[in-house]
Amino acid sequence: MSPARPINLIVNGEKVSALVEDHWTLLRFLREGLALTGTKEGCGMGECGACTVIVDGKPVNSCLVLAVEAEGAELRTIEGEGGARTEGSGKDLSPLQQSFIDHGAFQCGFCTSGMIMSARALLLSNPDPSREEVIEAISGNLCRCTGYKPVVDAILDAAARERAGGRDKARSNRPRAMAKGRER
Repeated sequence: MSPARPINLIVNGEKVSALVEDHWTLLRFLREGLALTGTKEGCGMGECGACTVIVDGKPVNSCLVLAVEAEGAELRTIEGEGGARTEGSGKDLSPLQQSFIDHGAFQCGFCTSGMIMSARALLLSNPDPSREEVIEAISGNLCRCTGYKPVVDAILDAAARERAGGRDKARSNRPRAMAKGRER
């Protein structure tokens, strides 16, 4: 067992102080140390993007970063993406998450948290991205199920929703076939 080091950081808006073994990746710390299991391990080599989190405003493959390197950083994981309470989940969906649902931008869901975090990092730095900028922003995220068109469309729609001030003002941007039958 390697020696443990203290780290202090902010995760999803909350101060965290913990002892972390030197060899633990940020991914392992989030999943095992903090029980934030929305961040997924895909390849473990930084190739697939499933483990993407936002560190100090930038998307990072958490499988490639040692947890001790995050000392003093501000992290955002998929668990920090939602908003206010809703039935069952405890949090409302963000416009970005809702847009992924509305556009059918996931199937198995394994890559979704990484895609959303890459998209969030883009929207934090550029609230009005072009289609090409969205494609570039998610270029490090692999999806074997959906293809990328619904993902890109979802991100562009979410950007429009957020610029309009929220989910409800941009509902008309949803594809008509998806809007029917998904309304409750």
